[in-house]
This record gives sequence, structure tokens and C-alpha cells, in this order.
Amino acid sequence: MRILIVDDDEELSSLLTELLIREGFRVDTQNDGRRGLAAALNGGYDLMVLDVMLPGLDGFEILRRVRREAKLPILMLTARGEDEDKIVGLELGADDYLQKPFNTRELVARIRAIMRRLEQRQPGGVLEVNGISIDPGTRDVRRNGEHVEATTFEFDILETLMRSAGRVVSRDELMEELYGRKATPFDRSVDMHISHLRKKLEGDKPLIKTVRGVGYQFVRSFEDKTPDEVSA
Repeated sequence: MRILIVDDDEELSSLLTELLIREGFRVDTQNDGRRGLAAALNGGYDLMVLDVMLPGLDGFEILRRVRREAKLPILMLTARGEDEDKIVGLELGADDYLQKPFNTRELVARIRAIMRRLEQRQPGGVLEVNGISIDPGTRDVRRNGEHVEATTFEFDILETLMRSAGRVVSRDELMEELYGRKATPFDRSVDMHISHLRKKLEGDKPLIKTVRGVGYQFVRSFEDKTPDEVSA
């Protein structure tokens, strides 16, 4: 697995490179935003670790541009206490985030969780529910036959919900399957990805319903009813 680290902290980049190489990854680093963007788009990497504060281009602009052209999984690094950074990163399509300073073992664990998730997703037949179709082999998403762009985590959340269509899937289930960790009251990453999917897929009627205090349900039919549901 090839990892790109884009961070202007050369000491941290060196430490992470040494650690990840020992863990069996191939690692390249960039300390400038523009060079980091070029490497992300042209380097054939499997995952990018991206800091927010960078010279040249900041991490948000890199994330925005990468998302227009690639489905590269991106783990954002944010300053401690900067909740706004986490929210903006997730809104722009980041797959996960980690606050600085962080335990390096947690970084490795999150990268390995992403690896397992990608490896476990075996190509299968096209799945279609209520006008939405997905192809696990090509990771293509279509709404009424029209292509819809989806990030890696958006696709995996959508596939999980569609395979359980009609059943409520808890936030804990989604966090365990996609991130390899339990949900916390302050971790809104799944909720943000769900929000993005709704904007991309839904028309007048909700396809993904929130069941208050429980989780999410992909609607098999617009006639389905779920107790205590809200659509926002």
C-alpha cells in the first residue's frame, strides 16, 4: 500500500515515514501544498495523510481539487480543538480525521482499518434499490441511470445501508465496519457522510432515514414506514 504524507512539519513527516515503513507501507512525503496536490493526482497512491495548514495551497483546497478528480482515501490532520476544521474537512469529502497531537499507533490503526475495509469489499453483482444502483466492482453509483460521484467512504456507507435496506443500521455498526472503532457522542463523521449522500441522491422523498437515537435506514420503498423517524 502506497501512502502519501502531505505536511509541512518535516520532523513529523520523517517520524511518520519511518514508522509506516516499519509497518510495511511504502511512503512518500511532500511539505508544500502545490507539490502535494500534484503527487496526489499523479502518483498512484492508495491513501493520503493530509495536514490542513500548508504553504502554497492549504489542505482544504487540496482536498477540494482531489475530490473533483479522484476517489483517493484522505485522512485529514487537524489542530487540537479546531472543530471547524473537522467539519469543513468532512463537508469537502475527507474520509476520516485525526487531531494533532496524536498517538502514532492510532494513525497506523486508522490506516489499517481503511486497508481492511478496501480489501474486504469484494466485487459482486450490481445492487439496485429504490432507483439507486451500485456496482461494487467498479464502485459506480447511479440514480435513475445517471452517474453520481461518491467518495470511498460514501460508497461504502451506501453499500452497507443498501444491503440492509429496510433495516435500521446503527451508527455503532457503521463506525465499527468502516472505521474499526466505536462511535463517540462527538464523532460526527458518519453523519456528515450521510448528509452528503442525501444531497447527491435524494429528490422530493428521503432515501436514507434517520431513526432517532438508533441509526439509519435505506428505504426499500417510499411506502415503508419506520417509527420515530426524521429525514434530516
